[in-house]
Amino acid sequence: MSATSSPAWRSLLYVPANVERFVEAANRSGADGIQLDLEDAVAPSEKAAARRAVPAAAETVSRGGADVIVRINRPLSLALDDIEASVSPNVGTLALPKVMGADHIRLLSEAVAEAEARNGIVPGTTRFIVMIETAEAVARASEIAKADPRVIALTLGGEDLASDLGVDPGADVLGAYHAAVVAAAVAARVIPLGLVGSIAQFRDLDAFAATARRSREFGYRGAACIHPAQVPILNAAFTPKLEDVERAREIVAAYEAAHAAGAGAISLDGRMIDVPVAERARALIASYEAATSHLAR
Repeated sequence: MSATSSPAWRSLLYVPANVERFVEAANRSGADGIQLDLEDAVAPSEKAAARRAVPAAAETVSRGGADVIVRINRPLSLALDDIEASVSPNVGTLALPKVMGADHIRLLSEAVAEAEARNGIVPGTTRFIVMIETAEAVARASEIAKADPRVIALTLGGEDLASDLGVDPGADVLGAYHAAVVAAAVAARVIPLGLVGSIAQFRDLDAFAATARRSREFGYRGAACIHPAQVPILNAAFTPKLEDVERAREIVAAYEAAHAAGAGAISLDGRMIDVPVAERARALIASYEAATSHLAR
C-alpha cells in the first residue's frame, strides 16, 4: 500500500464529471468519496467535454469534504488524456477500469508519475482503485493487488464481469469471484470494495440494503453507488453497530488482561477468546473509529 494513510470508504458515489448539477448535489450526499466519472456514465461524444470539466468539478467536490476520485477510461489513448486532465492537488485517487494485469497498472503509474512531475505534485501522491472486471483479471487478482505502491483498493466490477462470463451478476453466481478479490486485497493489505449484487438497484432500496449487508459479510469494507439515495444505506451497512463495538472492546480488554497475566486464551461469557478472535475485535473497533471520523467532518 502507498505510504499515505488508508481511507475509510464506506460509500463512493459516481457522478458524471460533465453534469454540473450532479456534481453540486454530490456534496450534499454524505458520501465518503465522490467518483467523477469519465467512463461509463459519459457518452463517447462527451468524453472531451467531461475531461475538460474535471478540474472545476474536483474543486467543487473537494470543498464538500469528500475524497475525490476520477474514474478514467480503459483504452490507453483515452486513459492518458484522462490522466493528464485529472492529476491535480484536488484529485487524490484514480479508478482504473478493466485492468489487464500488473504490467498494465505499472504503465499507468508511470504516466501518472510524469503528470505529477509536470504539475508539481509530490511523487506517489495519486492513488489507485483497481477495478477487476474480467475473468482474466480475476485470475491475476493477487499480482494486480500488489502491482504498485499506488494501489490502495481493489474492487470487483460485477456488471462487467457478468457480461464477460455471460451470467447474471447475483451473489450466488459471482460469489467465488468476490471471495477471490477480497482475499487478494486483504493479502496485499489494500481495501476490498464491492457489492455482491447489482449496483443498479437504486429504485428498490430495501433490496440494495440487503445487498450492502451481504457485501459486508463477504468482507468488503465499502462499495460504490450511482444514486444519492444509496449513500446512507452504504454508510449504515459498512459502519459497525455500537453494541458490536462495545462487545469488541470487552473482548480486547479481557484478552489483553489475560495475556499480560501469561494466559494465551480465555473464556468470556462461555466463549473462547484467543488470538484470531481478539484480532477481529480490534479490526471491528478500528473500522468503527474510521467510520465515525467521517461523521465528524
